[in-house]
Amino acid sequence: MIVTDGLTKHFGRKRAVDGLSFSVTPGVVTGFLGPNGSGKSTTMRMIMGLDAPDAGRAMVNGLLYDELRWPLREVGALLDATAFHPGRSARNHLRCLARTNEIPDRRIDEVLDIVGLTAVADQRAGKYSLGMGQRLGIAAALLGDPGVLLFDEPVNGLDPEGIRWVRHLLRDLAGEGRTILVSSHLINEMALTAERLVVIGRGALIAETSVDEFVARHRSEAVRIVTPTPQRFVSALGRAGARPSVDPDGAIIVSGLASSVIGELAAEKALTLHELTPVHASLEDVFMELTSESVEYRSLAPDAEAAPSALVAR
Repeated sequence: MIVTDGLTKHFGRKRAVDGLSFSVTPGVVTGFLGPNGSGKSTTMRMIMGLDAPDAGRAMVNGLLYDELRWPLREVGALLDATAFHPGRSARNHLRCLARTNEIPDRRIDEVLDIVGLTAVADQRAGKYSLGMGQRLGIAAALLGDPGVLLFDEPVNGLDPEGIRWVRHLLRDLAGEGRTILVSSHLINEMALTAERLVVIGRGALIAETSVDEFVARHRSEAVRIVTPTPQRFVSALGRAGARPSVDPDGAIIVSGLASSVIGELAAEKALTLHELTPVHASLEDVFMELTSESVEYRSLAPDAEAAPSALVAR
């Protein structure tokens, strides 16, 4: 189990993590989400004892990381896919790690097989692609067969098959009763992988809940209407107190009225309906809405005066 209590970290005048408290429980994959620069990686580094907090603490199984007797056997982490000597082979990299915690050599072969690197285990790791480096980092995290695992953007550089493999691996590890904390900028992938979420923005906690509760709690009820007379329908909806908007494809999106009420309105006003369906918000939709004020850098709107690729600080 991972527990953070009031974690705070400054880099100069910038507060990277702001009084952050949350728990990661065994048996489920917990997604760690937030915009770039929100403090996810810094928080993981403090959990692993790589950065010292200015205030608060992070506990793993009731202890600080530097209090663990055999840390690789209790906590595994992938925080940097390039955290290996490029001149060493994958096998030698893992062998060096194993000897620091008296992990038997047979475990090296096991994790190489798990991540699919057995055939290239004796090649220099510096020649690996980013995806292969990710697999080596996952192997290192699994080396001590730990009960707690942290992964920071583990699917970067992986192809679709590799992303799917990571998804199933994480869920299988959680199914064994392990504590899994994983960050990713692929929000829809997290919807398929995680069961619980910790969402932060500007270093502060926004939400700590299950994926289903997160979406349901913050979803705006909306209905999609397709009609051959959109202008008449929009006028009728406005008079009924709804908030309609028209998509580029001509469909009307309505909030503030249930689909049953809209159907009765259409019958009363003799308005033709081709489609009347609820709009289900995705995890990505809700995440973008809740973290919109926490984004430090965003691209300018296409109709802005500057080039579309320009970045502006908020």
